[in-house]
Amino acid sequence: MENPDWYIIDKVDELDTPALVVYPERVSYNIDLLKAMVDDVARLRPHAKSHKSAAAAKLMIRKGIIKFKCATIAEAEMLGMAGAKDVLLAYQPAGPKLKRFIEVIKTYTDTQYSCLVDNEQSALEISEQAIANDLIIPVFIDLNIGMNRTGIKSVDALALYSRCNALPGLSLKGLHAYDGHIHDSDFEVRRKRSDEAMQPVLQLIKDLQKQGFEKPLLIAGGSPTMPIIKEIKDAELSPGTFVYWDKGYGDAYPEQPFKPAALLIARVISLPDEAKICIDLGHKSVSAERPLNERVFFLNAPELKFVSHSEEHLVADAGAGHNYKVGDVLYGLAFHACPSVALYERALTVEDSIISGEWKTIARDRKINI
Repeated sequence: MENPDWYIIDKVDELDTPALVVYPERVSYNIDLLKAMVDDVARLRPHAKSHKSAAAAKLMIRKGIIKFKCATIAEAEMLGMAGAKDVLLAYQPAGPKLKRFIEVIKTYTDTQYSCLVDNEQSALEISEQAIANDLIIPVFIDLNIGMNRTGIKSVDALALYSRCNALPGLSLKGLHAYDGHIHDSDFEVRRKRSDEAMQPVLQLIKDLQKQGFEKPLLIAGGSPTMPIIKEIKDAELSPGTFVYWDKGYGDAYPEQPFKPAALLIARVISLPDEAKICIDLGHKSVSAERPLNERVFFLNAPELKFVSHSEEHLVADAGAGHNYKVGDVLYGLAFHACPSVALYERALTVEDSIISGEWKTIARDRKINI
């Protein structure tokens, strides 16, 4: 049984707050668990959006995961710096972003980069830039399977696939299908919705093969549907949150027993009245897109009810007669790790209850070098 005080940090009173800390041993556990959930590690293409850290990426690489997915040029560059062998920019680069993407490809030549396309005009622009720079750029057709954010509907994708396959400078690799709109807690409901969303994609694959194309590579599924998508033979899987995990996914997806591996350390800074306490964990320190009481959960103060949240302050009702005092340290588990981690330029590492170093969150910046 796990020690309930696993998160306690020695000499935490010396730590300035708010701070992001990670527990590398637990990160390692989560990577190993992910690998154990699939039949072949080569099918794993984790998303870098959660950690944005070369140190975390290198840990995965050392454990045999060499393919990754990302959404920004900075994340793509960070993965190249870390030594990733294969990186999908799960974004359709346009304007200056396309030029930056070309520079990343030319700079990190040991990494194979690819990107998404969902319309002919963008495909033509990528083709032109590839030719101008003497490159062959691998591309995936981005499919809209219900999220209605980007992508082309599967029933309309055959013509675009054929067109992209004929364009010089492009190497058509397959299909990308992200289902971020499917996040039901009930596993069977989630399975039903995932199967319905993927049915047109699987039909498209059959239609492409009937047209004489080789079977396209399919990259699909985030953390919620990864246990379902993995049943599609040879599909590559792109979970991201697993690496640090969070309160939201931990509550919603108990069938995925990943361990929380990153916490937000905060401190009581004021006692505004007999029942309330003020904590130094504002909007700038924890993601605030969720309802007020679904932003952070304090492991050593689970009873707190939040009453207001502003840029640098989080006010909580601790009840009349509480024992909190100014200076008390709180260990917070974010409900949504990905945007919360991006608020910190570095994560302090905690090993054997001691702060041992740091992992810089270098890809939280819009630009690293390129």
